[in-house]
Amino acid sequence: MSDKILFSDNFCENEKMLDGYFKVDKNFDVVNTRFFVAQRQAKIYYIDGFVNNEISERVLNFMMSRTDKLSEKTTPEDFVQSVVSYIEMDISTDMNSISKVIYSGAILLIVDGFPTAFLIKTRNYPRRSVQEPDNDKVLRGAHDGFVEALLINTALIRRRIRDRDLIMEVHEAGKRSRTDVAICYLESKADTKTVKKLRKKIAEIDVNTLSMSQESLIECLIKKQVFNPFPKVRYTERPDSAAACIAEGSIIVLVDNSPAAMIIPTSFFEFLQDTNDYYFPPIVGTYLRFIRMLIFGLALLLSPTWYLLVSNPSYIPEWLSFITVKEYYTIPIIVQLLIIEIVIDTLKLASLNTPNALSNSFSVIGALVLGDLAVTAKLFSSEVVLFMAFVAIANFAQPSFELGYAFKLSRIFILILTAMFNLWGYVAGIVIVLLQMFFTKTVTGRGYMYPLIPFNAKTLSRLLVRHPISKDNT
Repeated sequence: MSDKILFSDNFCENEKMLDGYFKVDKNFDVVNTRFFVAQRQAKIYYIDGFVNNEISERVLNFMMSRTDKLSEKTTPEDFVQSVVSYIEMDISTDMNSISKVIYSGAILLIVDGFPTAFLIKTRNYPRRSVQEPDNDKVLRGAHDGFVEALLINTALIRRRIRDRDLIMEVHEAGKRSRTDVAICYLESKADTKTVKKLRKKIAEIDVNTLSMSQESLIECLIKKQVFNPFPKVRYTERPDSAAACIAEGSIIVLVDNSPAAMIIPTSFFEFLQDTNDYYFPPIVGTYLRFIRMLIFGLALLLSPTWYLLVSNPSYIPEWLSFITVKEYYTIPIIVQLLIIEIVIDTLKLASLNTPNALSNSFSVIGALVLGDLAVTAKLFSSEVVLFMAFVAIANFAQPSFELGYAFKLSRIFILILTAMFNLWGYVAGIVIVLLQMFFTKTVTGRGYMYPLIPFNAKTLSRLLVRHPISKDNT
């Protein structure tokens, strides 16, 4: 049915039109009820489960208690002020906006004699508590986290930044889903051009739905880069991290139905930061950051470098002789490394699909049994299992799953080139990965390696070293 619908003074015509528009005969969750208000026929429509029953009941009881007759000169505005008596109230005749508000949790009220719709906003979405996210925990500090309700997420940020400069813009994306997307930034700190560019990109999104929330949105915002695994934005499920980024001039994008906030703009070096760094003294935070940098490098290069050395024993200095493979094995080393890469992901997927009470024990027991069996049967060397176990642990030392998989694919790429072309393949693999990082563009078009390229010493220092809190560094 077309959204270009006109309301009339005739109650029956409005009722017939809305019954057809919302398909009340087919949708069991579209509640529609007739009653009288001030001696006039009235009817409400709302989606069951989306409204606050307690508040709605109070509003309806107050309206139905009005038994005095309304004057013929009563306007819709007068009706709202004298009869409805609710703060969050709108009057509209545009079915596009009415439809969105109803499917977002408001009550639609029509009254005989008024050629308009009254929208009573008593939203109450099904939601979980603001508990700490599983993948972004801290030892100290706040233990609340974002949820799937957009209004609660914006409130969690507002609670931490009580400033009139904090702007919360809401936009809509998806022709069918009509998903709410909020842009949060400090007007006096955020880059105006970046905000305008982001606003324009969201307005130009031409898809039916944002089914996968932030992932669907980010794929609409960035230029298609099918073979580039590096994440173009950072995610956080922590309100304190989001508020800190906003205070430093970043932009936070929240998508309704998602507990993850996108931090824009971002760069590779910003992935070196973690919330725990800021809940410890600067010297401890700096130590943790350098440990994370070291682990980043080892996660990418440890297994390719070890394979290159054991494939060319003449490259191994005497003081590193302990890394050589001393046991007999059936499967070639390169095949062993690739198989274990796949086995690690298999264990991850199996753990995700295992009930919570069993998942941890399943992962540990599965890894121990498979590893011990493979070494005992002389299929795998113990050195391969040891190095790959370290690599698997290193992937969890940083909070971004997206960056972890980017490093994993890059590591496999370097391994394969090393197996094919020996030293030249190893060097070429590293160069190709670095070039891919250098030429990667983020959502705003900024280089992925900023502030190294283009060079900004002050910003780079703040990303590599945990500075004490100051006016510009939260």
